[in-house]
Amino acid sequence: MDAPADFSHWTCPAPLRDHDRVVMGHGGGGTLSAELVEHLFAPAFGNDVLAELGDSARLPASGERLAFSTDSFVVRPLFFPGGGIGDLAVNGTVNDLAMSGARPLYLSCGFILEEGVELAVVARVAGDLGAAARRAGVVVVTGDTKVVEAGHGDGVFINTAGIGAIPDGVDIRPQRAAPGDVVLVSGPIGVHGVAIMSVREGLEFGVEIESDTAPLGGLVADLLEVCPDVHVLRDPTRGGLGTTLNEIAAASRVGVALDEGALPVPDTVSNACALLGLDPLYVANEGKLVAFVPPERAEECLTALRAHPLGKEAVAIGRCVTDHPGMVVCATGLGGTRVVDMPLGEQLPRIC
Repeated sequence: MDAPADFSHWTCPAPLRDHDRVVMGHGGGGTLSAELVEHLFAPAFGNDVLAELGDSARLPASGERLAFSTDSFVVRPLFFPGGGIGDLAVNGTVNDLAMSGARPLYLSCGFILEEGVELAVVARVAGDLGAAARRAGVVVVTGDTKVVEAGHGDGVFINTAGIGAIPDGVDIRPQRAAPGDVVLVSGPIGVHGVAIMSVREGLEFGVEIESDTAPLGGLVADLLEVCPDVHVLRDPTRGGLGTTLNEIAAASRVGVALDEGALPVPDTVSNACALLGLDPLYVANEGKLVAFVPPERAEECLTALRAHPLGKEAVAIGRCVTDHPGMVVCATGLGGTRVVDMPLGEQLPRIC
């Protein structure tokens, strides 16, 4: 019989809002992360472009609009079922660009390597990153490498930045969510987070769960071909779908009403979350998008998503409403309603 999983090293961020030092929850994508951005970084860097707080910044340029995004990847383990940190670094950044409606074009790549890591590991990560860039249709045009002393890193950290071009007539941003909008999600949620947990903690759920990491640029292009007036796109990565919906509701000051029965939670994710005491709405995804679309175009958008391999399981999960502005609520199967709140920190460390 296998030894029971050891959870003794798991930690939760202290449930305090007044910190004089960085805690793990500041990197979790929840309330602590939002406060760090709002009260520390935004005032320091403040400008009109940054103020939109989208997944990527929309920049004016001669003759066209550009999207620009940056992200850092510190996932552990470096390789997991369905992908690795190299795939994640490309897909995470090109997907942030795609969530502005942009066609991803170029990436930069910075490696932070820990002294002592095997060069074969670095070569595998680099190979995965290059292959993922080719699949996504982007070119890695510049980069940097730094080495830190042993014990001051975790093997390999990666930072990527990306640039893409936004088509004319496309205006996608969190502030455009409007009452009546239908909320769509492109497929099952929580898969990436559970895949990482399964290998990191030695958990077995009867079947191997693979990460859903994938580049979403083609899916977004197909969606915009049908409906150029998509209001909001986001990829619900760190913090999961629940956090993403709260961010959109707060930015647009609309309410979001979900149908619990419509949420696409696979049995494997549901069972894993029940075992670990987690809510699938807050488990990370890496190859899914959430779209807010005008109600009269919702069926066309759903059809377009389902016609693409990465959106074949797309579903409508709710609507924007005038009630409870800035809040997300979910109608339960028992006939009640629960608030889907913004998490304080993160349920699990180092998912992406």
